[in-house]
Amino acid sequence: MHIITIDFEASCLPRHGRSFPIEVGIADGDRSRSWLIRPHDSWAGWDWTAEAEALHGLSRERIACEGQPAAVVLAELAAATQGRRVVADSLIDQYWLDTLAAVAGAPTPFTIQHVATLFDEQGADERRIIAAMAFADGQGATRHRAAGDALWLSALIAHLCGGAMPPPLPVLIAAQ
Repeated sequence: MHIITIDFEASCLPRHGRSFPIEVGIADGDRSRSWLIRPHDSWAGWDWTAEAEALHGLSRERIACEGQPAAVVLAELAAATQGRRVVADSLIDQYWLDTLAAVAGAPTPFTIQHVATLFDEQGADERRIIAAMAFADGQGATRHRAAGDALWLSALIAHLCGGAMPPPLPVLIAAQ
């Protein structure tokens, strides 16, 4: 089955309080897409930490202005992942998907599998996993943003499964 990777960024980690999703990103090979999620009214009073904001660089103001309503994000996410196996590198991503679906008034459209399941299926030992992580680290994905983290995981999986993606394109700088 075709794999799509997913990652959420959130208002805080659950150990710091009640958190809600603020961005979701998916990657399919070397292509990615992300959505900023407008905070739902029912999330008022939920926690937001400066630590999380510093990590992902997304302010409350930005997601309030640029974010899409939860129902729109969920519908587009469901359409983009339909019929695919969805994989994440953290079990907490399922919680944030469920939280998004709840405020959208819809059932959770899919179950997110943890990448460890894929490691087991591939018979990947520590050496192969470390090599795949090093490969993914070298691809230049922007970490701690949803699309970048999904791309990183996609590169890791591609390397682990023997279908390494092509190297990243060089960055072109426009003349000033």
